[in-house]
Amino acid sequence: MSRRTSSRRPTPRPTSRDARPAGRPRSAPGVRAEDPCPCGLPASYAACCGRFHTGEALAPTAELLMRSRYSAFAVHDEPYLLRTWAPATRPGGVDFDPDMRWTGLEILGTTDGTFFHTTGTVTFAAHYTHRGEAGTMREHSRFEKAGGAWVYVDGDDDTPDRA
Repeated sequence: MSRRTSSRRPTPRPTSRDARPAGRPRSAPGVRAEDPCPCGLPASYAACCGRFHTGEALAPTAELLMRSRYSAFAVHDEPYLLRTWAPATRPGGVDFDPDMRWTGLEILGTTDGTFFHTTGTVTFAAHYTHRGEAGTMREHSRFEKAGGAWVYVDGDDDTPDRA
């Protein structure tokens, strides 16, 4: 089965407005606590990424932080995204595209990023639809531990160029 990758890469855009305080997502488009988690693991949203979003727990690995950040994009949880972004690379805010629907996450590879490491990487493919057109965003993301918690540092676009 071939995957279609859109040449246009719509992504949430950083903004310069001040970050809102931590807490519950400002909106959860179609995701309730008992629904399957958007990250793709076999658990409810509340038992999986939702517990990280509310601050009940910290993601113990870089991969789980990556999954929880994907879910945060899916439910428009700007405070969580900003809270888990390294201060040196954190934008002032996230501008969610209302026409973007995240439809699936594939973890393609990881290096380090466990309890015993201070850095790690996660390569992933995030599937979406934008105004009815399916696409895939691929990224090789870097994470580090800051104050005992994993944070997203930055990522390299691994989306193949289209001819």
